[in-house]
Parts: sequence; structure tokens; C-alpha cells
Amino acid sequence: MALGISYRARRITPSPTLSISAKAKEMRNAGVDVIDLSVGEPDFDTPMRIKNAAVEAIMKGFTKYTPASGIPELREAVAEKLERENGLRYDPSEIVISCGAKHVLANIFQAICDDGDEVIIISPYWASYAEQVRLANGIPVFVEAREEDMFVPDPDLIRAKVSGRTKAILVNSPCNPTGAVYGEDVLEEIGRIGVENEVYIISDEIYEKIVYDGVKVRSMASLGEDVKERTILVNGVSKTYAMTGWRIGYAAGPKEIISAIANIQSQTTSNPTSIAQFAALEAIRGDDGSEARMMVEEFARRRKAIVEGLRRIPGISVCEPKGAFYVFPNFSSFIGRKAGGRVLESSTDISQYLLERAAVATVPGADFGSDSHIRFSFAASIERIEEGIERVSKALDSLD
Repeated sequence: MALGISYRARRITPSPTLSISAKAKEMRNAGVDVIDLSVGEPDFDTPMRIKNAAVEAIMKGFTKYTPASGIPELREAVAEKLERENGLRYDPSEIVISCGAKHVLANIFQAICDDGDEVIIISPYWASYAEQVRLANGIPVFVEAREEDMFVPDPDLIRAKVSGRTKAILVNSPCNPTGAVYGEDVLEEIGRIGVENEVYIISDEIYEKIVYDGVKVRSMASLGEDVKERTILVNGVSKTYAMTGWRIGYAAGPKEIISAIANIQSQTTSNPTSIAQFAALEAIRGDDGSEARMMVEEFARRRKAIVEGLRRIPGISVCEPKGAFYVFPNFSSFIGRKAGGRVLESSTDISQYLLERAAVATVPGADFGSDSHIRFSFAASIERIEEGIERVSKALDSLD
């Protein structure tokens, strides 16, 4: 038998972001003041009450294995949260705790996909969706959400992609990278497509509390019992409570799917970290809403600053995001321009140029399914955002 890596591993596409991240780190180590507008996490600290709960768990000796699906108290707290905030009733046996929402998603694809099964993904999309589907030997099928529609998908385009091999439709609202929030009418139509075609709907709701302008977010599973029976809801504590490094996410859905995820998890990671689970328990049960409101108020100010700043740059078009903490401006007018004799042929080239010339780190849209765009995070201070946009403007102005 020949040595070598698996076909599964060979199928995974390396991210262009890695080279940009490596270059940014190299520049920082050399003393360059790099403004990081690429980061996908809140820049706020985890609330003290949650830190204290983790310390208390350590001091009480809660440092051993837990059930693979998570401690009962946390699964009960998630069930209470879903009923209180989303109007959804789940038994704790229909909830599983994993090592972050990314881990939840990977487990879902492993649980539902057989070779050749298709998962419909709305593009632009979070970079890991397609690769996780491929790792499960599934096939990602893309449906474009157009910029002129504020990146909200046309359900008829989703319906047209459904085939006899479709296993699931993946919905992410509020969306990373676009900040789009889908209206209830769009969600209802997607739910109808799932029910009529007997396919799962995977609803990634990790940004549910980070929304602006009075926008209301509706959980997919709340659109009727028939939709709930086919929905696998994904969420976690990372974004709402600034707990990205704690790595706690959860899924709620049909019991057979949740059991399958727990079984997969039992043979891979075992349980999520016991200490982080007790911290997440405090995060959810002790939540009075004030911490998220504080973050959203500050994010709203930053959103205004970054959108207005980008719109002042000739050649850039920007959709104002309704949720999350990213903006996804269109840089297509700069593709084909020259920087010192080098032609910028892609969003990756533009991101690399902005890093090298302006010392501003961004993420190329190619990672998210659109080579015309670049993702900027506004999880940075207004001062750094304004300086970063000024640097970007000067760098673009110097192109040939």
C-alpha cells in the first residue's frame, strides 16, 4: 500500500487568508503597526461573572470528563434559553454541546452526509461551510445572493438547486461575511422548500443577538412544527458573550440527529472542556441582556464609521450590514489595476496589497465565494477603523 495522505484531505482547499495572516504576523514582529480589520471575534473581554464561574468550577474540582453530549445543567439551560428567547420547546435530549459552533457544524455534516449527498449553501458564505461538507464526502451546491438584493437570497433560486441528492439547505442569518439578515418571508419560503422536499435545514444562528436598526431575528425552527422537525439549529456563546476562545457551541434538533452527533463526538473529542461548560452555564442562565446590548451599541457606532469611510473611497460600493460585525465592500473596480507594475488579479491580490502598502489586514472575498469583495471586520476601535480606512484610501489612490 502506497504511503500518502487521504483523498479526503487532498480535497481541502488551502485558504488564501493563511498567507495574509502569516505576512501580517511577520510585519508585526518587525515592528510594523498593522491595523487588523480581519478578525472574526468581538474585541471585548469575557464578562467577569463568567470568568468567576470558571474559576469556581476549577476550585470545586469540576475538571473531569463529562457526558460526551455536555453536562445536563447546560443542556437544560440551552433548552430554557430557546423557549424563553425563541419560543422553541426542546427536551434536553434534543440538545448537544460541542467544542464551538464550528465543531457543531462539522459534526452535523458527518452525521447527515453520505458520499455524494448535496448541501445547498447560500453564497457569499462563511469559509468553512464548503470545506466541512467536502470533508464529510458531501458536495456543496452554491446559490448566489446578489449584492443588489442586500445579499438576501431569492428562494426560487434555492428551489431550483434542489435535486434528488439534496440532503440539507444551510442558512446563516445574520450572515458572515455580508451582515445580511433574512426577513421572515424569505425564511418561511426556505422552510417550505425544506418541508416539501424532505431535506434538512441547518440554521446557523451564532450572530442572532448582534443586529442593528431594530432588526428582528427569527429562528428558523420557530416557523412551524413541520419546519422545526427538519431544522438543525446551531448556536453558541462565542459571539454573544465574547467567549470565542472558550469553545462552546450547541445544536438543537431532531433527536436521531442529536444522538448521532453525540456518538460521533464521543469517538473524536469526547466532551467539551468541563470548565468552559460551567462558564457557558453562567453565561446563559445569568444573562440579563445588558452585556450584548453594550456590545451592539458600540458595534453600531463602528459600523457607521466603517461604512461611511468606505463609501467615501471612489470605486467602492458597500451594503450596510444589518447584523454581525463585518462589512463586505465590492472592490471589483480595482481588479486589473497595477501596483508597481504588478497586476491585481483577484481579491487575494488586493488584500495582500493593502497589507503590504497600507499595513491593514483584511480577508479576501475569494474565501467566502465572491472574488469581487473583501471582508472588513469592525471588531476594532473607531480610532483604528478610521485610521485603517484612511490608509486603505491612500493605498488605492496610488494604484496605476
